Amino acid sequence: MLIPFAASDAEGCRSMLGSLALPHLERLLARLVPAQRESGTEQTLSMPHERALARECGLGDRDGLLPWAAWQVEQAGRDTQGAAWAWITPCHWRVGADHVFMQHPQELQLDAVDARALLAAIRPYFEEDGLQLEYDAPTRWLSHGAMFANLPSASLDRVVGRVIDPWMPAGDAARPVRRLQQEMQMLLYTHPVNEERVRGGQLPVNSFWVSGTGELPPGRKTAAPPGLRLTHYLRDAALLQDWPAWASAWRQLDERECPQLQQALDRGDSVALTLCGDRHAQTWRSQGAGWARRLASAFARKRASDLLSDL
Repeated sequence: MLIPFAASDAEGCRSMLGSLALPHLERLLARLVPAQRESGTEQTLSMPHERALARECGLGDRDGLLPWAAWQVEQAGRDTQGAAWAWITPCHWRVGADHVFMQHPQELQLDAVDARALLAAIRPYFEEDGLQLEYDAPTRWLSHGAMFANLPSASLDRVVGRVIDPWMPAGDAARPVRRLQQEMQMLLYTHPVNEERVRGGQLPVNSFWVSGTGELPPGRKTAAPPGLRLTHYLRDAALLQDWPAWASAWRQLDERECPQLQQALDRGDSVALTLCGDRHAQTWRSQGAGWARRLASAFARKRASDLLSDL
């Protein structure tokens, strides 16, 4: 099981950790031993949970070039055509005096009708740059083209709810994308869909974000390891920096998911747990954990909050 957003360096999260009780997680970790660690900083383009998942799925380790969009296409049973793919996220940028802030895409409340109308308006501009654009979901579109092969991109999870300036695509390879973003801002400003949205009190879609760029590595395994589970309890609360809601979600996760892994251990199954924060991802495993190592781990049992603060 892989748990994204298990901790954050945000002050609100750190203050919440001191009172966060996770007894089932602590008992589970006491029966496992530390294994792989994905170390990084808050400045990596790819989040720790993405790097850990990419390792399990054979997607390489290039920061900002973990090909999640191409992987999604492949997992849907489609041929990626050997192309480089990307996720295109319609979004609202709040422009300040000296910075640009990314609203959470959920705050758009974008439905399929509006999303398809906006995509139709944008598509010709993408095609002029050799990019094909298609609908997948209201706030997730797919695109493919040579431009995305060597374009490192920051994870959407890095920029939601934050100032985006440090995360904007950089370098020569990013110039076409940044030009497209500027063109779309002008196009979308007066688009009828946005005018209607503003009249209805909704946020206008005024730009897009590119993420999940790259090509699938040749000769990689075709699927995620069997039994791999990615939990989503904590993501939205963390991105919205609603730390009381995040703590509540952690308690639910502790009560519902951790006992299931303990039961798997009781059956003699092999178990792995990966906790991911803003900087690092740490994995604990039962495989190779003989009784002596498990006993030593149990005696060295730490509070969950101490372990989470190191992520």
